[in-house]
Amino acid sequence: MSTSSSSMDTPLLVAAGQDRFGEHRGLGISNIDFKVTPQDSGGVLIIENTFHAKGGPARHLHYDQDEWFYAAEGEFLVEVGDQRYPLHPGDSLLAPRRVAHVWAYVGDARGRMLITFLPAGHMEAFFREVTKANAMPPLDPALWRDHGMELLGPPLAVD
Repeated sequence: MSTSSSSMDTPLLVAAGQDRFGEHRGLGISNIDFKVTPQDSGGVLIIENTFHAKGGPARHLHYDQDEWFYAAEGEFLVEVGDQRYPLHPGDSLLAPRRVAHVWAYVGDARGRMLITFLPAGHMEAFFREVTKANAMPPLDPALWRDHGMELLGPPLAVD
């Protein structure tokens, strides 16, 4: 749990395996912990996504957010535009705003990825909404559009 206030002039410690607010957010195949939120940072959202099964979100783009991925543990596959990138622990990749992207955990054990949205836009609200069902975000174009994204296709097929 956090041991600090949300003031930008105060350090913020979020312990390993903990959420900034001490909350649980499930996506069925994974859990999300908020590590840094816009009110902490002046506009950035950083989440840790921990996977216990293969898969990932649907193909989409963000109208106003760059999305940065950092593979901390396990193997991931990310497509940005028409390029495919395998990510191994320590690798990172930036998906620029307005460029279609999709990604999935493809490893056999636990996977962990840090994801940063800059600026955060409506991403914190999106994750708060979609994790209520403890399932991957629904393929509902209006839901994605309401949170500053365009839903463009299905998730990556993983075996």
